[in-house]
Amino acid sequence: MPPAQQVANAPDSSFVRAALAVAAELGRAQFQRMSALSSERRCISRGGALFRSGEPLVALYEVQTGFFKSCLVDQGGRSQVTGFQMSGDLLGLDGIGTECHCVDAVALEDAMVCVIPFVALNELLKDSSALQRQFHKAMSREIVRDQAMMLTLGTMPAEGRIAAFVLDLSQRLFERGFSPSALVLRMTREEIGSFLGLQIETVSRSFSKLHIDGVLEIRNRDVHVLDPVALRVLAHGGARSALSLSARLPAPTTTSAAAPRARLG
Repeated sequence: MPPAQQVANAPDSSFVRAALAVAAELGRAQFQRMSALSSERRCISRGGALFRSGEPLVALYEVQTGFFKSCLVDQGGRSQVTGFQMSGDLLGLDGIGTECHCVDAVALEDAMVCVIPFVALNELLKDSSALQRQFHKAMSREIVRDQAMMLTLGTMPAEGRIAAFVLDLSQRLFERGFSPSALVLRMTREEIGSFLGLQIETVSRSFSKLHIDGVLEIRNRDVHVLDPVALRVLAHGGARSALSLSARLPAPTTTSAAAPRARLG
């Protein structure tokens, strides 16, 4: 798929898409600079690293296809998953402060990113306050998402964390034109546990309980949201007793062509 078509198909959260739209309004010269800045694509095979902790910041990367995980690795070699990124998300923001990356970014499946050279981007942002605002919006979205996850990890029991995790993925997929009720998890239970601060056994038990209660249908890595209201109640800290008060919605029988099922990295 040509880069122009990839950008046209990008989600509303895409910084590149928004920046190109703003640059087009600023004039031909700015649009050409932004187009040239975002023209390079790089493919990363499943399990491959886009960058590693300690490497110098040379570019930011917007995910075009596929899914990534970001991980902190301590001196003992232990890895802590800090996030999962999908199409429209920016990778590399961790390196702006120190000019070196502090996390690893690893592809969970074959993926492609848009490469945005950071020095050239910085020069372009200096010349345009409108493009600066778009970049600040992109950074703000990442901060808000991190803060929401900190709240989840700090206050939720295990089932609430799993519910919040699934709900967050569901909402992000819906924003990208996919079905919010049919997910294929590409991350392992261990990676989910690392991200949510849970043991793998607790992750499995929590998924099983949500399956038994009719909130989710789980078959290996296929997850169907059967009761979105109950899922939302749990994800927002509601007690299990409140589930009986929620209006049960019918389970979706098929996934429409307009809302395809997404494969989660």
